[in-house]
Amino acid sequence: MIRRPSLKTLSASLLALAAFAAHASDAAPHWGYAGHHGAAHWAEMDPAFETCAKGSRQSPIDISSTVKEALPALEFQYGSAAPTLVNNGHTVQVNVPAGSKLTVGDKSYELLQFHFHTPSEETLKGRHTAMVAHFVHKSTAGELGVVGVLIQPGVPNKAFEPVFAHLPRPGEKITVEALEIKLADMLPANLGYYAFEGSLTTPPCSEGVNWMVLKQPITLAPAQIKAFRRLFPANARPVQPLQGRVVRESL
Repeated sequence: MIRRPSLKTLSASLLALAAFAAHASDAAPHWGYAGHHGAAHWAEMDPAFETCAKGSRQSPIDISSTVKEALPALEFQYGSAAPTLVNNGHTVQVNVPAGSKLTVGDKSYELLQFHFHTPSEETLKGRHTAMVAHFVHKSTAGELGVVGVLIQPGVPNKAFEPVFAHLPRPGEKITVEALEIKLADMLPANLGYYAFEGSLTTPPCSEGVNWMVLKQPITLAPAQIKAFRRLFPANARPVQPLQGRVVRESL
């Protein structure tokens, strides 16, 4: 069963959202990816966004020069979950229930959600992939760990079908109760990765995020990529300066 709001309910919700936005524009500045609302102007929109311009550990980055190390393995304890899909105006975010975890060495994180950007925010030697999925995790200490899964057009990935078959419209939230996504099947077979210190790639651009970008891309059907781009033609922040950071690469 798919719980999708009726057109009447959706219209009322959107009207309420618009009314709220009209009265709370100062508290919630509108940011985006182009023009006066684009990434170059995020820091100007709200004092809370100043890290977007002044931070020294900003994401995304270009991954070109790396130092190979014996990094701890990424141990995914991902189960199956009935997804809740949200179109928040910036991306499609898939919220998952508690229970799926990532362990990296002595750190343990719980998966909160994953979402998409097109093209990929990270670049490899200056080149984007078609899309990227960011799997956002949080430790009990409040530390964020984000796993980036690069995406190229190619063979369909069945694990993503429940998501791309029900992409929500702007402002819409959908719960797909009858379908479960197998989270582990969304990952590539090779879990080698690049690791670096970074930030959120959206306002407020908070730093202190542990980034792990998988080296092996996955594929989605070209039609699935086109479906996402009809909603979001481009929602990637430009790459940010390294400022002395070292990108570590697993052996």
